[in-house]
Amino acid sequence: MRLALNLIWLVLAGFWLFVGYAFAGLVCFVFIITIPFGVASFRMAFYALWPFGRTVVPQPGKTAGSTAGNLLWFVLGGWWLALVHLLTGLLLCLTVIGIPLGVANLKLLTVSLRPFGREIVSIEEARARGLTGEAGFGT
Repeated sequence: MRLALNLIWLVLAGFWLFVGYAFAGLVCFVFIITIPFGVASFRMAFYALWPFGRTVVPQPGKTAGSTAGNLLWFVLGGWWLALVHLLTGLLLCLTVIGIPLGVANLKLLTVSLRPFGREIVSIEEARARGLTGEAGFGT
């Protein structure tokens, strides 16, 4: 089921999200000071490409630096990324076929709002660690 959902997602939304996040990552690599934001963009790009079967969990031991990075990320653009994922997710949930895709967009909302101090792992790995993931979706 995950393979089918990922393939549908890839065709309808995932490829374009991947291109957008990857382009943003490349732009961030132009200036040395924004490289951490580029790394976060690429991490989100690959998550947006194939989201089903993976989840976002907190990284242990990440505190002050992650908080500062998340604050800058939020001010510079994280809020509108999260807003776009929220609106798109809600619109997709209006149709029965779009519900899984809407849920995937809502999963992307958490990492697009605050990417630092988080990691993307498989559902199985999150369960092995005793975590459920920040989004709370087990797809």
